[in-house]
Amino acid sequence: MTKFRVGKAKRPWQEIAKEVQDYRDASVARVKPHLPDIGSSLLKNVLHIPFQTLSKTELQITEAPVEEILSTLASGGVTAIAVTEAYLRRAGLAQKLVNCVTELLPERALSRARELDDYFFKHKKPLGPLHGLPISVKEHIGMKELSMNAGYVAWSNKVADEDAHILRILWRAGAVFHARTTLPQSMMHLETDSNLYGVTVNPYNRDLTAGGSSGGEGKLNHGLYTSGSIRSPAANNGVYGLKPTAFRIPTDGWSSIMVGADSVATSIGPLSTSLLGIKVFMQTILDADPWLAEPALVPLPWNSLYRINPSQKLKIGVLWHDQVVKPHPPITRALQTVVAKLKTIPNVCVVDWTPHLHDEAWAILSSLYYTDGGAEDAAAMAASGEPWLPLTKWIIKENPCVKKLSMKELAYWQEEREMYRKEYARVWNETAEDCYSETGGKEGMVDVILCPAGPGVAPMHGTAKYWGYTSQWNLLDYPAVVFPVGKVDAQIDKVEEGHQPMTDVDRENWRLYDKPENFHGLPISLQLVARRFEDEKVLAVLEYISRAIGLPFEPFP
Repeated sequence: MTKFRVGKAKRPWQEIAKEVQDYRDASVARVKPHLPDIGSSLLKNVLHIPFQTLSKTELQITEAPVEEILSTLASGGVTAIAVTEAYLRRAGLAQKLVNCVTELLPERALSRARELDDYFFKHKKPLGPLHGLPISVKEHIGMKELSMNAGYVAWSNKVADEDAHILRILWRAGAVFHARTTLPQSMMHLETDSNLYGVTVNPYNRDLTAGGSSGGEGKLNHGLYTSGSIRSPAANNGVYGLKPTAFRIPTDGWSSIMVGADSVATSIGPLSTSLLGIKVFMQTILDADPWLAEPALVPLPWNSLYRINPSQKLKIGVLWHDQVVKPHPPITRALQTVVAKLKTIPNVCVVDWTPHLHDEAWAILSSLYYTDGGAEDAAAMAASGEPWLPLTKWIIKENPCVKKLSMKELAYWQEEREMYRKEYARVWNETAEDCYSETGGKEGMVDVILCPAGPGVAPMHGTAKYWGYTSQWNLLDYPAVVFPVGKVDAQIDKVEEGHQPMTDVDRENWRLYDKPENFHGLPISLQLVARRFEDEKVLAVLEYISRAIGLPFEPFP
């Protein structure tokens, strides 16, 4: 449930935005010890600044992977207070560098940390599996008595009556919520920009996007984060991100337009600087049996024992491009490198994956995103008078598939969605080499698809307009994990001479990679995709091949 605070008469949207930003800045100013003034004349790459600003202890804590800091907390090697203070300072610094925070929660977080330390002192054991771990949360996920504006100025006084279901589970597991993060207007950008908070930028190059819609989460570059729309930020920032199968992870208690519409199933997932962090998150949530409180969820416990072993045959399909947009040279190089190394693993078979009508998938999906023709979004923006941002205008007003659908038209597109899912399942089934004679089951099918996470690395601001490499799997509701591979080398990843565009969209996308030097040093990420409810499998495959071929090939950040 949500409510709106009683406010003043309608004010200029700029006044509301300034009020919201002042509130955020005040929350950062309350972090102790105070952070230094960074100034406005920053270099494009700001990754070095934490190492010049934070203490050795703060760096040790915030640079440690999730599993390591949890182990140290559980053994009493560090207090929850010390960890929380370090995370607050790192998050406050990140805000100053890349504009990724809507507010810090120093008082709440430190109070919670003291409570956890007291528990540990009394009982000589952690409260739960996430004891003392700071977790940042995307702003639209409800937190009791705090705003959940979802990127709309008119919703700046919308307040959650209670914590979202997923936050209640994390809290009982011992988590500390220390930061809330930015999101774009409409929550439908592969960019994180709004009239409320401005633009979230990329720490590798501030001229480039952090991704979206959870760009604020991708920017903190430490720990564990909870959000939706996570693969674009994960890819742009060189961290791990999982889109789970829909209806496995609780979604009750978040704020968005048309909440409850399930024409396109949505999901919340984790970002983490380590793959084990992703697994910890999933197991913690599903071990709580969330379907008992949220009946829409599928009662499927997490299988923590799922492993790939060297004697097990593993077949990986490689989608080099989707026949709509060919990825930029860094992405193709990463695919080629990974594939070459996969072929050296004795139990791994690599085959090409032929995309099945991915352009048609986008037509179906974009017809179902805004079944009211964008009317609610338009009304939310009109309520405050805030201007439409270019990417909001692009996805709603300039998208020929966005129309107000009648009941008959809605039923048509939903049927098209289901038919397409059946067709894609058939294509996947046909990768089988044989059938089990006893059961008739398929043998030798592709286990996972290796593919781009996007049409390129992080692009210039306002240019992220091709969604196909992530939206495809949204339509199919396949779980997908993004992972870092390497970094752009402008001397190697040169513009491909003589590229023949497959489509007009391909032509536009390739114009974005005209100067490789603009992208030098940026993370290159790829994506593994499995079939519905094979979330454990896709993570197990990534864990197995990462050990076998040494992923990532370069240190991150």
